[in-house]
Amino acid sequence: MKPRLHHDDVAWEKAEAITNAWVRQFFDPKILQSVAQFLSRHHGPGKIDEFSYLEKGSYNITFQMKNKNANSTVIRFVQPGSIMFPEEKVRNEVAMMRYINDQTAIPVPFVCHWGSREESPRGLGPFIIMEYVEHKTNMYDVLNRPGCPREERGVLNPDIREARLEALYGEVATVLLELSKTNFPRIGSLKQVDDFTWEVSKRPLSMSMNSLIRLGTLPRSKLPNTTFETTSSYFEALAELHIAHLINQRNDAIDSADDCRRKLVARFLFRKLAREHHLTKPLDAFDNGPFKLWCDDFRPANILLSEELKIVGVVDWEFTYAAPVEFSFAPPWWLLIEKPEYWPQGLEDWCSKYQRRLPTFLKAIRDQEERAIEQGWLASTQRLSGHMRDSWESGNFWIAYAARNNFAFDLIYWHKIDQRFFGSTSIPIDDVWKQRLVILEPAERAEIEQIVAIKVEEMQTRPLAWDPDGYTGEVADTLCENADNEPEREPSEYAPDERMYTGPTTLEELSLVGDGSFIVFNKLRSKVY
Repeated sequence: MKPRLHHDDVAWEKAEAITNAWVRQFFDPKILQSVAQFLSRHHGPGKIDEFSYLEKGSYNITFQMKNKNANSTVIRFVQPGSIMFPEEKVRNEVAMMRYINDQTAIPVPFVCHWGSREESPRGLGPFIIMEYVEHKTNMYDVLNRPGCPREERGVLNPDIREARLEALYGEVATVLLELSKTNFPRIGSLKQVDDFTWEVSKRPLSMSMNSLIRLGTLPRSKLPNTTFETTSSYFEALAELHIAHLINQRNDAIDSADDCRRKLVARFLFRKLAREHHLTKPLDAFDNGPFKLWCDDFRPANILLSEELKIVGVVDWEFTYAAPVEFSFAPPWWLLIEKPEYWPQGLEDWCSKYQRRLPTFLKAIRDQEERAIEQGWLASTQRLSGHMRDSWESGNFWIAYAARNNFAFDLIYWHKIDQRFFGSTSIPIDDVWKQRLVILEPAERAEIEQIVAIKVEEMQTRPLAWDPDGYTGEVADTLCENADNEPEREPSEYAPDERMYTGPTTLEELSLVGDGSFIVFNKLRSKVY
């Protein structure tokens, strides 16, 4: 059994081609000037000193404008091909950031302005303008093993000092406690009603939903489109989503007929457990809420630190929503930085290493709870440490993890969930599905065989079959096509005059400087014209 269900490589290549083609627009000085001029109008008074590329992340590209007389400002655009719900993503993130800024003590960037694609410079896409958070480093770089190349997946430094680790975990604990204090009557994303009012009125847009459309070729119509009144109904919807994903992923979802059966049996059994409320029974008292804020992308790379290694900002709140307490009551998966399904030594080794670090984290969060209770901003009934310990020891941690992570589902289900509910077995883990078939209804077994026949037949061809949003499709039809047809130019074709644009070769070379009245492109950062 492989540790992960493969992404659809055909869709993945197309998605990356779209993102790359869109990013290449910023190598055009006219477009970069338009972005800089647009940002300067929202930047406030004073002399503009520099406008430059700041960062290209997984979902966004960000540019920064510096001003000696004011805080630096950034503008961040959603990358088509990476985000399949650009307008919805930006609306949700702005509402969430403003809520967190107003209702909690978590430091988040102040949102100055935001808008849709139609309101963006040159129609580049939905954007957010926010204050830049001055910081020295981020928690990922502090926790990661020394010398780890940027292109490699990080892992917790095995030699990190226990005192430093506890201090860093303690910083994170305050953020988690703030999020867990929130109470909402439904599961879903927040909408800002007015300056001081927010309500849960939109579906819970999750990171997994984005991945399912982008890399799992799931039709958009198969996603949930409502809020949820109960935890049990949400878990059942997530279980249905696991089945729909496997059925609809066109390429690379299965290796053989038996591999398909194994994956379907796991998903049908998980749905059975969800329908009978076995997955949510341990926390049945919270089935009707209150629900807590949960951020799918809350991880060390998004936690900004000062030189003293104190949190000065937390960023990237796009996939944040009111969620079941099962999510926030589980200890963070990222204590080792790396996810269990990507751990090179396998799941059991991940668990062993995680078990070693968990007591340090629980001690750090207990200490923060005591301080918060003494300071009066946390009630004794709002502690998280006990719930997190229980979640790990009971195995509820894995239920929440499997529910949220579609591509890791099979590994987690067969190793951590199946035998808890359906009894231990001595047969090899890859063959347990044969023993479990009898648990399913005859109609379900027949449905499985029908699906297997279709999926095996699909293995004969590899078409692109996905359902992107309109903006992504437009980029694919225009920018990607233009990039494919554009001939490569030799270096001699570029103008040699230093006062003429010769074109940057990397994003890091994108820079604009200004004299307060106009802004021009300056590749070498050596002259202002």
